[in-house]
Amino acid sequence: MKIKPKEPSIPQEKHDTIRQEIISVLTGRTLSARDISAEVGISEKEVVDHLGHIRIAVRKSKERLVIIPAECKSCGFKFKKRERMNKPGKCPICRSQQIQEPLFSIS
Repeated sequence: MKIKPKEPSIPQEKHDTIRQEIISVLTGRTLSARDISAEVGISEKEVVDHLGHIRIAVRKSKERLVIIPAECKSCGFKFKKRERMNKPGKCPICRSQQIQEPLFSIS
């Protein structure tokens, strides 16, 4: 039995960079980092890293990155002053780990 060599796989052409894809996904929509990672196809950690740069880049084009802060599902505490864009580990008030992820959009 002859084994046929596999044909080389041709990668898909991508015209946008990852940050441009994230910006297009967020324009007019409100999504969490997990939702963005599913749409773009990268990890959540990478999304959070890119969002910091996107905040600066979008500012130059007269738009802005809107961040809806994370919120504790148990006591309702909102993480308004938090600078980091990832989900907090636990609530400082009630120590609950049930936390709603921060949401992002571009307007």
